[in-house]
Amino acid sequence: MMEVTTTSIDAEALKKSLANAAAGGFCSFEGWVRNLNEGRDVERLEYEAYEPLVVSEGQRVLDEARRKFPFLEARCVHRTGLLEIGDLAVWVGVASAHRDEAFKACRYIIDELKVRLPIWKKEHYVDGDSDWVNCERCAEHGGH
Repeated sequence: MMEVTTTSIDAEALKKSLANAAAGGFCSFEGWVRNLNEGRDVERLEYEAYEPLVVSEGQRVLDEARRKFPFLEARCVHRTGLLEIGDLAVWVGVASAHRDEAFKACRYIIDELKVRLPIWKKEHYVDGDSDWVNCERCAEHGGH
């Protein structure tokens, strides 16, 4: 399941939502807002997304991961709006029968989401400047 939210992400609740008696392994990824990027002091981030496409393409990524690395449950949540340093921006979790599938699926999911989803990040810097980042990478990857 792929979700977009404007509220804080509760990683522990998400982990519990993937509980499955057949699962022997669980892997998650948490993407946090950091205070430095490419030598610039970051004050906060702002995410915008085209939610219908984020959900549909995100689900496509989860389905692909399931075919490549069979797992039992998976979930991804991405925040939009203004986020402060230390906030959780994205969470991916995978429960599987074995750890190898959980690790591989989690890595595949976050890597694919980063390049395929229409989510845009604007960095607000301590010096008062701001800039959209990584937008050119998404445009270059449009043929994926």
